[in-house]
Amino acid sequence: MSCILVVDDEASICWAFRESLGDEGHHVEVAASVEEGLRIAASRPLDAVVLDVRLPGVDGLTAMAAFRERIGEAPIVIITAFGNLETAVHAMEGGAFDYLVKPFDLDRATGVVTRALQARAGHEPEPGAVASPFEPDALVGRSPVMQELFKRIALVAPTEVPVLITGESGTGKELVARAIHRHSPRRSGPFVPVNLAALNPTLVERELFGHVKGAFTGAHEDRPGLIELSSGGTLLLDELGDVPTDVQVKLLRVIEHREFAPVGDVRPRPVDLRVMAATNRPLGELMAAGRFREDLFFRLSVFPIHLPPLRDRREDIRALAEHFLRHAGLPDSADTRLVPALIEGLRARVWSGNVRELRNAIEHAAIVARGRTLGPEHLPPAHAAVGGAPRPAGDDLHHRIGDWARHQLDTPQPVSEGEGEALYERLLGVVEPPLLETVLERCKDNRAAAAQALGIHRATLRQKLRKYGLD
Repeated sequence: MSCILVVDDEASICWAFRESLGDEGHHVEVAASVEEGLRIAASRPLDAVVLDVRLPGVDGLTAMAAFRERIGEAPIVIITAFGNLETAVHAMEGGAFDYLVKPFDLDRATGVVTRALQARAGHEPEPGAVASPFEPDALVGRSPVMQELFKRIALVAPTEVPVLITGESGTGKELVARAIHRHSPRRSGPFVPVNLAALNPTLVERELFGHVKGAFTGAHEDRPGLIELSSGGTLLLDELGDVPTDVQVKLLRVIEHREFAPVGDVRPRPVDLRVMAATNRPLGELMAAGRFREDLFFRLSVFPIHLPPLRDRREDIRALAEHFLRHAGLPDSADTRLVPALIEGLRARVWSGNVRELRNAIEHAAIVARGRTLGPEHLPPAHAAVGGAPRPAGDDLHHRIGDWARHQLDTPQPVSEGEGEALYERLLGVVEPPLLETVLERCKDNRAAAAQALGIHRATLRQKLRKYGLD
């Protein structure tokens, strides 16, 4: 039997953890403040601590060091009602095993504590990261997908492994790369983003690797490339899918051996850098077509991070809009108010340009409004779909499913005997998880209400959550 301490000033949270963890066979102590929790930690051995951030007096993040002195290597799980990237990296820096954002599903919270206890027994490693400041280009969002993104950034930042960042155009892939660099041990070194699609294909190798004097006509002196200029810091290869195939093998050597050879020189030179890559193109299709090397893909995707499109995180639109308005650099923007009708209008749009399009719309509205209130009438017209008028959200979904089905039918898929509905099952695997997550979020993780909204039995909902690992 494990002894777990829950520190939270909400009696209902303490009671819920005591009941749930007690059912799992654990003994649970509760405390309403850091001071009370530290007294309990000093009086008896603890196997885990569940610690709230917002507490009377000393906050939970500040108290982590004091708890660590008393509980040794026992895992700490942070809970907070205000989850953001700063909270995630501070929690991980203090050695937290994980953090949960209120309101959370009690079954999931119990599962996190169980995994934390298993981690102490040596079944999985504990993460760690470094702290970060809040900046104008910060990643903003409280949706479940963004909370998971914050944790992944906090996990990978202190390491040296390559990171492959994928997502649609405008989702903020470079912001993620900058956040990882800013929280890494290389933060004092340069961050060099390279848009490969913007480079002349015949000059990509020179721009990346540099050249020596006499390498070609007009090379009158040595010139360092972007790889050499990234030494001591981080190199971001943006639009990775556009890199020529003959350059890919040389990039692989840079990543694996940390050395490169300028154009016109066969002698390799050492370089100390971390490589990250970003793309909105389907690398799987490029590999199948022989236009992208599999070995480079697998070396870059040691730690993949996928950014969700804005349509999958509409609950973040208000926070994003307020953030963009606050940092728009316009007079009186800090005092400008967003009316509810504007927020509803923003949430109803398709946002094919994702977060970048939202930012442009808010800055446009702030200029047009010329006052302290922004309404839907100040927004620019919705962007038209390629080759036509604005496309309704339902029509957009119809086209996306059609495109997905055509791609699946054109791509050979391994189908086991008896799987006559493999394509249908694959479609369900794509559409059901985000549907379930969205409904649960709207219902504040109340499974009975979510099952009613979906029109299915609660047992069916529970079965589907387990199937997709969402329970």
